[in-house]
Amino acid sequence: MNIAMLSYHTCPLAILGGKNTGGMNVYVRELTRHLGMRGIHVDVFTRSQDEHIPQVSHDLGYGNRVVHISAGPEFSMPKSGLAEYIPEFARQIQGFSKKKGIKYDLIHSHYWMSGVAGKVLQESWAVPMVQMFHTLGLVKQSIARSSDEYEGQYRIDGENTVICSADKISAATEAEKAQLVTMYDTVGDRIAIIPPGVDTCHFYPIPQDEAKEAIGIPQHDRMALFVGRIEPLKGIDTLIKAMALLKLDCGKCPHYLVIIGGDPDASPEQISLEMARLKNLCHELGLDDMVIFLGKRGQDTLPYYYSAAEVLVMPSHYESFGMVALEAMACGTSVIASEVGGLAHLIKEGETGFFVPSGDPEALADCLTKLILDDELRKAIGKQAAEYARDYDWLNITDKVIRLYEEVLK
Repeated sequence: MNIAMLSYHTCPLAILGGKNTGGMNVYVRELTRHLGMRGIHVDVFTRSQDEHIPQVSHDLGYGNRVVHISAGPEFSMPKSGLAEYIPEFARQIQGFSKKKGIKYDLIHSHYWMSGVAGKVLQESWAVPMVQMFHTLGLVKQSIARSSDEYEGQYRIDGENTVICSADKISAATEAEKAQLVTMYDTVGDRIAIIPPGVDTCHFYPIPQDEAKEAIGIPQHDRMALFVGRIEPLKGIDTLIKAMALLKLDCGKCPHYLVIIGGDPDASPEQISLEMARLKNLCHELGLDDMVIFLGKRGQDTLPYYYSAAEVLVMPSHYESFGMVALEAMACGTSVIASEVGGLAHLIKEGETGFFVPSGDPEALADCLTKLILDDELRKAIGKQAAEYARDYDWLNITDKVIRLYEEVLK
């Protein structure tokens, strides 16, 4: 079986925490690796953002390739400017297929722009297409708090086009399926629910003292952790305000809040608006010595940060799934999260983590205090979370994806 995996706007090899790098990158990379383990050939096609890197990379192993396609300027661009280069992306993939003499049995596209390119290839190659959106424009519009967070109509139109073209749609949760049915008028039997997975050979509980030593944190220090993109939807400002409340009683607060993601050291001209806003908020609240912006970190170091932390916090206003929470749980780390999107289905209240209302720093501060002060509760929650995460091992999830491929190919 030959699969053409499309990840137009972001490369699965990119370091996590950048503007367009997150759970989708991990999903594409790990699914491709595990399909390779099962003897399934996958070529991942992504738009080239650096003219100096080779067109073809074999970093995912098992003979599977990441193919960087030249479509438009070879540097990072806002998503709003990428849509016009999708036809060229599809044409270049057709050229690669012809040059290499490879015929693909199925297209698996990720995010709506990949689906638009997939539609062109689907018609040209006469093969089926499986689509996974990861996030939905209408859902993001429904919770947008400013015009800057509002999705353009071009995205909604593109999503509807892809929905009409895909042979099957893969949704991460029942909630996402319900959103597709009610907001996009999608027929429910065209949707398969398959959650993302976690590599439990990579994400597993590391003794906290060893994890702290590995990343250079003093043994007596306590750390709350955030991992993800630096954008308003992530609710990081709520977490910072909660830390300010905890600082009023230093006996109840960790010594650090570590934020992994973004580029905190960029020049004033290049720093993102959200990063600048969050750093200013820390300064206004007197938290410059308590909140540490580490920037992007590779997957190889994340298990140490998860295992060293007392708690991982995801105060998001929207998450289609919440892969970071799953990784932390696999490492035996307690999670506090907003009860939104996929997080509402992933976390079991009081068993594998705790929910707090989105945008409520007081409730978040109370929950942090409870977990930080109760060592036995925190350890029990972490142990149960690690056991629960094993059900999401990529070996199990890959089996479900292969069954979906086989169903579509019939």
